[in-house]
Amino acid sequence: MIRLIGYFFGIGTTLALLVAAGLAIYIGHLTKDLPDYEVLAKYEPPVTTRIHASDGSLMAEYARERRLYLPIQAIPDRVKAAFMSAEDKNFYNHPGIDITGLGRAIIVNLQNFGSGRRQVGASTITQQVAKNFLLTSDQTYERKIKEMILAFRIEQAYSKDRILELYLNEIFFGFGAYGVAGAALTYFDKSVNELTVAEAAYLASLPKGPNNYHPFKHADRAIERRNWVIDQMVENGYVTREEGDKAKAEPLGVKPRRNGSYLFAGEYFTEEVRRQIIARYGENALYEGGLSVRTTLDPKIQLIARKAMQNGLLKYDTLRGYRGPVTHIDVSGDWGVPLGAVKGLEDVPEWTLAVVLDSSADGLTIGMQPARQVSGDLVKDRVEGTVSKDDMGFAMRHFVNGKSVRAKSPAEVLEPGDVIFVQKNEGSDNAYSLRQVPEVEGGLVAMDPHTGRV
Repeated sequence: MIRLIGYFFGIGTTLALLVAAGLAIYIGHLTKDLPDYEVLAKYEPPVTTRIHASDGSLMAEYARERRLYLPIQAIPDRVKAAFMSAEDKNFYNHPGIDITGLGRAIIVNLQNFGSGRRQVGASTITQQVAKNFLLTSDQTYERKIKEMILAFRIEQAYSKDRILELYLNEIFFGFGAYGVAGAALTYFDKSVNELTVAEAAYLASLPKGPNNYHPFKHADRAIERRNWVIDQMVENGYVTREEGDKAKAEPLGVKPRRNGSYLFAGEYFTEEVRRQIIARYGENALYEGGLSVRTTLDPKIQLIARKAMQNGLLKYDTLRGYRGPVTHIDVSGDWGVPLGAVKGLEDVPEWTLAVVLDSSADGLTIGMQPARQVSGDLVKDRVEGTVSKDDMGFAMRHFVNGKSVRAKSPAEVLEPGDVIFVQKNEGSDNAYSLRQVPEVEGGLVAMDPHTGRV
């Protein structure tokens, strides 16, 4: 019996040694093709270029990846806590791989085997750095083993703070935002220092799958994931239960920041600056170089110049009469929906589209184009206003079949369903004046009165 036990023990030991040798050869083969993790020391990600006016106000941002790189010391503890709670609560304690988390994931996956459920992962932040910077996202065991090996090596070569810094500045958040600083601006129009617990938790929920937790398409799912992150922050001791409950009661509060130009009336100037930067330094410098550009544009003078030109064009155009409405829609039902589909003027914010609901000898009753929520949906409220006969005086001379006609009543000019441009009268709540887009175009030449230079 003892000989039999010894026989089987010898066979088992031999098989174990053969398996170990096979694994060693396999891992040795994989390590030959591993990328050089030392490139992380020279990491220079694409960063947003920002263009400023002469007074320092932001005119525009340009980037392929909307990112502002932040050193780890500039990232608040609550933000770091949210990401570690969501992705790797033992980050500062493990050597690159969380053995406990890995074992737990293996058990769960074995229990779910054959059930059709998605396999649970156990990647640490260090492993995600290895994957995002040095490997592909292929779902293969070979890639996973390489990821683990690289995680061990990265941990030996870099500090925990440096690894976390790389992670927080590289990850993709959706909406074109990369890195936590870019995400804070994109989703909440805030710096990372201004983020609340709820906002930080929502951002921390996004790297798992930005589109899965889209703030408008999947709002309920996004709130559920955010609240789970908040609970993890409470469990890990980063926030109190009271703070966590208060954060979970808050709405998502996402206010996407628009792209392109931010300074009103400076769009054409900004575009010329963009072209000059590309001509001098190339597209990569503009869209990836993180340049900080200061221009000569004075925002106050720019507004005055724009107003002077606008008034001149309007005066010239209105002397030639009214050419008719923008379009015509059905107002028998909810007029806000078809009116919301009509495109207005983005560069003339003083004007808004409206639809004529009633016309009489005294003037017009109009319905204002509904505003849009941050989700893109129209608001449900419908706002009405009036245009008096005096506030559309120039339109009393309008065109019918190409001939100029003098009208006696606004009802002869416009009828219910006509879509028009209007501008709110100064000091009034619901009184508006009729406007029309001039056919004549104009340009402005700025000249220094002292030197005569353009």
